Amino acid sequence: MSAMRFSESVTGTIQDGVLVVTIDNPPVNAISAHVRQGLVEALDHGVSLGLVVGIVVTGAGRTFVGGADIKEFGKPPVEPTLPEVIEGIESCDKPIVAAVNGAALGGGCEITLACHGRIASDKASFGMPEVKLGIVPGAGGTQRLPRLIGTVAAVDLIGSGRTIKAAEALSLGLVDGVAADYLDAALSLVHDLAGEPLRRTGLLDVPATEQAAVEVAAKKVLSKARGQVAPAEAIRLVKAAADVELKQGLADERATFLRLRDSAEAAALRHVFFAERQAGKVDKLEGIAARKIETVGIVGTGLMGAGIAVAALTAGYRIIGVEQTLEAAAKGSERIAGTLDKSVQSGRLAAAARDDCLARLAVTADAGELAAADLVIEAVFDDLTVKTELFQRLDGIVRLDAILATNTSYLDPDEIAAATAHPERVVGLHFFSPANIMRLVEVVDCKATSPDVLASALAFAKRLGKLPIVCGVTEGFIGNRIFSAYRREAEFMVEDGAAPHEIDAALEAYGFPMGIFAVYDMAGLEIAWARRKRQAATRDPKARYVAIADRLCEAGRFGRKSGRGWYDYGSGERMVDPEVTALIEAARAAKGIEPRHFSAEEIVTRLLKAMADEGRALLAEGIASRSSDIDLVMINGYGFPAHKGGPMFTADGRA
Repeated sequence: MSAMRFSESVTGTIQDGVLVVTIDNPPVNAISAHVRQGLVEALDHGVSLGLVVGIVVTGAGRTFVGGADIKEFGKPPVEPTLPEVIEGIESCDKPIVAAVNGAALGGGCEITLACHGRIASDKASFGMPEVKLGIVPGAGGTQRLPRLIGTVAAVDLIGSGRTIKAAEALSLGLVDGVAADYLDAALSLVHDLAGEPLRRTGLLDVPATEQAAVEVAAKKVLSKARGQVAPAEAIRLVKAAADVELKQGLADERATFLRLRDSAEAAALRHVFFAERQAGKVDKLEGIAARKIETVGIVGTGLMGAGIAVAALTAGYRIIGVEQTLEAAAKGSERIAGTLDKSVQSGRLAAAARDDCLARLAVTADAGELAAADLVIEAVFDDLTVKTELFQRLDGIVRLDAILATNTSYLDPDEIAAATAHPERVVGLHFFSPANIMRLVEVVDCKATSPDVLASALAFAKRLGKLPIVCGVTEGFIGNRIFSAYRREAEFMVEDGAAPHEIDAALEAYGFPMGIFAVYDMAGLEIAWARRKRQAATRDPKARYVAIADRLCEAGRFGRKSGRGWYDYGSGERMVDPEVTALIEAARAAKGIEPRHFSAEEIVTRLLKAMADEGRALLAEGIASRSSDIDLVMINGYGFPAHKGGPMFTADGRA
């Protein structure tokens, strides 16, 4: 029988007495109004045909259903609503089976829950990421998922918003089977269910669970929420599923969804969502093709270089690591292999994938091996002479079409590029440590960088799964320049009377995972100290300068690595150190400063203003293209709470 069209995005064919309904709404099969309308039409048609014993719902392409249509965000709802569609699926008298061909996310996962059976392909994945947008599932997810897989697993999946693969979905009971020929398996399941009492998820009892286990799962989710409301509300709704009738639970869920949808938190997270879609888009690169990159050279295999290597290996690149000696090369290889091993142990990487990565890795003391590289990234000591001399040596080794990237944090990449024979092939790739974990990469468009080199750097970062933000050349680029500005403001407040731990506590209460002085200690105080010493000769003598951090460094207090910094770590924990308190008091006394009290609100307000002011300067200078790019840098590189939207979003009064 020829295909039937139920809407612009929903079609159907009859196969072996089963109506196979296909959602085809590229790029991600979002649940647009015409998808919902088409599904209702398809279900009604399937029920009306006597020769049809049941229905299979599947998706075209690599996605089953990728969630809500972002074009409908903030607009009045168009009927039928998704809850109405899902109610129609679950209450259908004929068996409906989801043949999950790819990602079933958000409302897509909720559709599968309403079906009477679920077969997944080995490429399928499932998740309810709504909490990442400041909301909860709004079409039954919090009520049906615990009925199917239990409260503990549902708290984890919905509260964290994480996505799981087909194998885990099968082990949890979320799907009935995983098959390479998932459509054929789904058709068979429809025939098995035909004429039998249907298993309607919403009518199932929630499996009995030890309350202590539920609380452990909830505590784990909330410990990572950093004050965000949506995860707590999601947990409350999931827990309630065990105690209330479906109708009551659905009503509570829907009311919560609508309330959170209009909240400041959801607005902030929507801003972040759309900002990420814009990130990396550069007008001048339209129509510019990226160069082919297959082999990546990495000079320096310390913590940063090893992290970059792991990220590139897991993305499928061949890696040539270069060190100064054979001994250092062996240690670098061990460091990279050890990081891959940890990924296997944590379940993030399969053992076979680790072995494949190692087969594409070579670490050597012979820089001549870099002649085979398409891209070379330097991850050596952050010293201008060291880096420029390295790039000059590379000029005589690498091919003319090879790209050279500097990972400098504060140095001027234009100066590094100018020392090379071909500055047009130099670009900045500023990774954040640990580079195999942190999403952010600042892609620095240097003065001479050619458009195809910039396009290639962006494509490389994206293939690594990173969030690339393009910026111009300035000391510290976007992130470190703003970090320096608000660290300076924090040090002003310390000199004026606030204690470092009070400032950190205020930031952590606002939603930062760590306060600025704790971060400073973790990163190490010596890099910024070296920078301040470089700037000393040109510093405005009239400008306020706080020397407390210099005194800490002079005392050998370089942070966690030395056991002491702004805090003492001798016990293994972060502790206020009386020596630092005395040093601060002496610095105040030397300037005749009478210390005063700072409230947490004043601390946060001043630091947010310092961030936003520096952000506006970056925009005015053309270093950053968009205020949303600045927000993404601070969220993904410096711990700014995503549910606050970023410093620029907050400063605009939208938070």
